[in-house]
Amino acid sequence: MYLRTTRRTNRDGSVVSYVQLAHNERHPVTGVSTAKVIHNFGRAEKVDREALARLVTSISRLLSPEQAMAAAAGAEVEVLDSRRLGGAWVADQVWRRIGIGDALRRVAAGRRLDADATERVLFALVAQRALEPGSKLAATRWVGERVAIEGLAELSDDQAYRGMDFLLDALAEIAGEIFASVAHLLNLDLDIVFVDTTSTHWQVDVADDLADLADPVAGDDGTTRPTEQAVRTFGHSKDSEYVGTGSCWAAA
Repeated sequence: MYLRTTRRTNRDGSVVSYVQLAHNERHPVTGVSTAKVIHNFGRAEKVDREALARLVTSISRLLSPEQAMAAAAGAEVEVLDSRRLGGAWVADQVWRRIGIGDALRRVAAGRRLDADATERVLFALVAQRALEPGSKLAATRWVGERVAIEGLAELSDDQAYRGMDFLLDALAEIAGEIFASVAHLLNLDLDIVFVDTTSTHWQVDVADDLADLADPVAGDDGTTRPTEQAVRTFGHSKDSEYVGTGSCWAAA
C-alpha cells in the first residue's frame, strides 16, 4: 500500500490534485498490475494532515525501530543516535528538586573542580545504580551507549573514580548542604537523618524485652531524651548472617 497523488484538469484549465491510499493488484487475465484505490482522502489542499499523522503513528507501532528508520529514509531523515530518556529524566528532576545537584556544585566549586561536570558524573552514577545497577565500567557503557543524560554525552572510568574520590572526601560537607535543602523543602523540624542503614545489624544472645525498657527521662534543660529502643529481634541480616537485626529511626 502507498499514498499517491492524482491530478485532474478542469474545463477552465485549473488543475486539482487528490490524495489516495492505494495498492497494486495484478489483473487475473492480462497480468497487468493496476492501482486499486482503498481510500480517497480528498483534495490535496484540504487533506486532514493531523489524521494522516495519526495513521502514520498507528502504523509505526507495528514496526521495529530499524524498520521505522528504514521507512523514514525516503523522507530524508538521518538518525544519528537513539537513547533511552524516561527513567533518567525523572531521576534528574527529583535530583534537582531536592537540591542534590546544587549542593554538589557548590561544594565542588569550593574545591576548584569543574562543578557542572562533577555533578553530572555523580548523577549518572546514581541514576545507573537506580535504573540498571552495575559496575563503574558498566556505567561508562550505559552513559555512552544506552541512556540520554542532559549535560553528559559520555563517561570515562577515570571520571567515575575521580567523582567518587571527591564524594568521599567531601561527604560531610555535601550531606550538610543536602540536609538543609531537604529540611527547607519539606518544612521539617529534625536533628538527625540516618542515611543507608539497611545493612546495620546487632549480634545478641537474646532479643530485646519490651517490658525491661525504661521510660524516657527529661534532662536538666527539660528536653525528653528517649532511652534504648527494643529494635533488636532475631532474623536474617542483609549481611547474610543469621543474627539479630533491626532498624534505626530518630526523630527531633
